[in-house]
Amino acid sequence: MPNNLRFPAEWEPQSAVLLAWPHEGTDWAPRLEGVERTYVALVAAIARFQPALVCVADAALKARAGALLEAAGVDLGRVRFFEVPYDDTWLRDSGPITLREGGGFRLLDFHFTAWGGKFEAGLDDQLVGKLHASGLLAPARHQRIDFALEGGGIETDGAGTLLSTWTCLHERHPDKSRAEITATLEKALVQERTLWLFHGYLEGDDTDAHIDTLARFAGPEAIVFQACDDEADTHYAPLQAMAAEIEALRRPDGKPYRLFPLPWARPILDEGRRLAASYANFLIINGAVLMPAYGDAADAEAAAVLARAFPGREIVRIDCRPLIWQNGSLHCVTMQLPEGLLA
Repeated sequence: MPNNLRFPAEWEPQSAVLLAWPHEGTDWAPRLEGVERTYVALVAAIARFQPALVCVADAALKARAGALLEAAGVDLGRVRFFEVPYDDTWLRDSGPITLREGGGFRLLDFHFTAWGGKFEAGLDDQLVGKLHASGLLAPARHQRIDFALEGGGIETDGAGTLLSTWTCLHERHPDKSRAEITATLEKALVQERTLWLFHGYLEGDDTDAHIDTLARFAGPEAIVFQACDDEADTHYAPLQAMAAEIEALRRPDGKPYRLFPLPWARPILDEGRRLAASYANFLIINGAVLMPAYGDAADAEAAAVLARAFPGREIVRIDCRPLIWQNGSLHCVTMQLPEGLLA
């Protein structure tokens, strides 16, 4: 592996979190006020610990977002805006995957296909290039990669181990073998090994089982994952199978990972459609973990699990019911930028 390139883990120091503000031209339009309240709470929580870099479609949206944040008491000195057109707001998947390169950075710009061509993504696929050209970031190399990959589909421990789901990557590249996909990922992301999960999914998730809805690293020796203890639930068998897979995983030294199973929220339905309420879709920032909350009794237990998995970090709950209406949650709408990257 190149000794001057490294894919940092999410828990490493950050300069900012990147988001895109919802507006009438996005799929959020029918329920815009509700989702804006979630965005205000999310940006407010981020700004307590570090800057937020917020994409806005135009000057009018910048003014609206700024007014909403200011009314909520958010320190706008901790918020920077970037005017850029976008199709949607899932920055985990359309934003940059950043490698450290010596004393600088490399912005990996994978082909964003809107989860296998499910939606329009022409503007979102240009986002990384426009961000690189904006002058908002420290000098970084921009590397376009003609390979479909979303940030929510991968997890790294920062030390050369990648975690992903075969369902997602196989759906994106049905003509490629597991060996070919693994080699492409490890070369582009500078990883020494890849751990694949073959079971686990969530109803209401249209990402084809992104890893960030199912299992996450909590340091190089631990994994937090979404469990299900309701035998009557359709998720019980696949998530039990996934739990067994995770229990069988081994660290590079051959030892098992410390495991932190997350509780299972009661089904959340919207006009009869079940929504993907995963507690694994949390965001790690400087000094805190922002946790999706769903107004369920399991919220408190999930917060307690994350507190044990991330000792020393404050656990901040964010109401994410408005987000899961569009099939994603807190981690899906954010992308962390490593320390030093924001100019």
